[in-house]
Formats: sequence, C-alpha cells, structure tokens
Amino acid sequence: MASAQRRFRWGFVVLAAVVVVLAIWALTHRKKAAPPPKAGAVSVSVAKAVLQDVAVRVEALGAAQAWQSATVRAQVSGKLVSVPAREGTDVAAGALLAEIDPAPFRALLTQAEGVLARDRALLQNARLDLARYRQLAAQDSIARQQVDTQAALVKQYEGVVAADEGAAATARINLGYCRITAPWAGRIGVRQVDAGNLVGASDASGLFILNQISPIAVTFTLPQGAFQRLSEASAGFSRPLAVKALSQETGAALGTGELTVVDNRVDPTTGTIQLKARFPNADHRLWPGQFVNVSLTLRTLPQALTVPAGAVNHGPKGDFAYVVGADGKAASRPLTVAQTQDGVAVIGAGLKPGETVVIDGQMTLKPGMAVKPRPAAGASGK
Repeated sequence: MASAQRRFRWGFVVLAAVVVVLAIWALTHRKKAAPPPKAGAVSVSVAKAVLQDVAVRVEALGAAQAWQSATVRAQVSGKLVSVPAREGTDVAAGALLAEIDPAPFRALLTQAEGVLARDRALLQNARLDLARYRQLAAQDSIARQQVDTQAALVKQYEGVVAADEGAAATARINLGYCRITAPWAGRIGVRQVDAGNLVGASDASGLFILNQISPIAVTFTLPQGAFQRLSEASAGFSRPLAVKALSQETGAALGTGELTVVDNRVDPTTGTIQLKARFPNADHRLWPGQFVNVSLTLRTLPQALTVPAGAVNHGPKGDFAYVVGADGKAASRPLTVAQTQDGVAVIGAGLKPGETVVIDGQMTLKPGMAVKPRPAAGASGK
C-alpha cells in the first residue's frame, strides 16, 4: 500500500515537472507580436479649382437638309434634246440645265403672232370706218344705227386682238419653257432622264433634283421644357443663337451656324418643338440627309469657378468634395453645384479658386487621411 502511494507521488512530481518545463519553453520561445502597420498616404488624382468661361448648351439629334430643294421638271411636253448640266456638279443661278425641242413651240408662236397681226389690221380698219361714220353722222348723211353698229364692231375686234395677244404670250412663254434653267445656285443630283426621251409636266420623277447646300439647314427638336430657356436666351427669338453640328461617328465639328427658325407651335403628340439652323457650309462638310449631333449655346457664364465633374461626390447630406490642404491631408467640403456641362462642374459655393480637389481615388478616402497627389491628364476641366 505504501509502495503504491510512493509511485503515485513520484508520478505527480514528474507530471508537474513536465508542465513547468513546457511552460518555461513556451515563454522563452513565444514570438513577439508585430506592431500595427502605420497608415500610408493614399494615392489620388487631383486638380485645381479654376476660373473660366463656361458655355451653357443644350444637346440634340439633328439632320441636315438642303436650304432650298426643287425637283426639276419639264413645264411643257416635248423631246428632250440636250442636258448640258452634268449630274453631281454645282451650277450657278440661271444656268441652263436642260433643253426641250423648241421647233413645235416656235411654230405655234409664229402662228399666234400671225393671227394677232391680222386681227390688229382688222381692228385698225374698223376704227377708221368708225371715224368716217361719225363724221358723216354729224352731217346727217347716214343713220345713227350704222355708227353704233360700227362702234360695236370695233369693240369686237378689240376683244379678238386681246385674245390673240394672250395666245401669242402663251406661245412665247411655252417657247421659253423649252430652256430649263436653275432657279438658284445649287448641286445637281442623279439624272433621271436622258436626252432623246419625251418629257412632260406630269412626269413624277422629274429630270433631277437641285439642292442648295451652301448654305444648308440643320433641323432638330427640343423638349418643350427648353422653350422658355431658348426664349430668354434669344430675347424672344430676336437674337440669333450659335449652333454647332458634330459628327455622330467621331465627334468632330462639322460647322457652326445660327438658329434662324423656331416652329410656331409645340407638337402635342411628342411634346417637342422643331428648330432650324442655317450653316454657311462653304466646305460642304454637311450633306442633305446626314444625321448629326447638335449643340445649341444658350449663354456663356463668364469666369465661373469650375472643377472636373469627377471631384463632386454625392452624399446623404448633399454634394461634397475632398479638398487637399497644405498639410497634405484630405478634408470633406460641402459644395453647391450650379450646373454640370461637358465634364465640368460649375461651383456656386464651397470652393475658392486655386484649391486642390480630389477627382479620383475618393472611395478609399476618409476625412483627415494623408494623400499622395498625382496630377490627372486634362485636370483643369478645360
């Protein structure tokens, strides 16, 4: 019994010794905890708040169309003998475009002029007879009825001569219609009829289409909500507004013109109003039927305080921006944004010219954090 108790005590002593050794080993071999890393500066893109003129514009989809367009048709029926105007070329006002065989119309004019000359001679003879009859009547040599009859004959011939003059004028006009000339300077389209064909006024397709493309028009529509802004900007549409046409493919400027026509009503089915701008188009960069983007300048804000639109953040308490102070730390600043145009925000309140704002990298920022600014391309917002 005693032997068993001794073995138990020795086992307890050995176990306690093992626990002490393990505890000493753990204390001597424990790794020191790494100190918390120091927070580094956040790399962000920055830009300066600058003063610049800002154009206030409205954008729309537009289509170019000829300032004037006409389907050139024959006004008399006949054989088309020549088409001196080449399709796809520019012509001056009054230029000969086509000619119809004039021979039949010249013959009709000669016939009408012959009839007119004959009836004028009859009228002249009747007037001479009337003068003689009146002289004889004054001498009581003939009856008064004969004088009245001759006076009526003179009136009859005067009517015939007037009709003959009208017929001769019609024949002369029709002869003139044999020469088809350009009503204005423009560009000839694809020819629909070749020389040698019979043409007439009833031909639906005509000879070709003449378009005036210098100047050219660009039509577009704007929502009715923009009407009041347009009216105010143009002083009741008495002052022209600048309009730019831009390529839909590349965004390149195709020309600058002026707003010249505002429709006299708002379309009730679409709630839009139609407008037309006139472009000089001397270089023919605009073409009838071409779709373009339209930028209409309403007014220009002189020396407005601006920052890139990316600097403006939207929070539950409104708009704000991170402003980098002289200590290199970012501070949250409430803003009042007057408007945003072409990636530039016009600041009404909250910033001063020259202050530095963060335009990229705000997602990792908190007020008071140090930042490492890096300028961004085009950061001025111009």
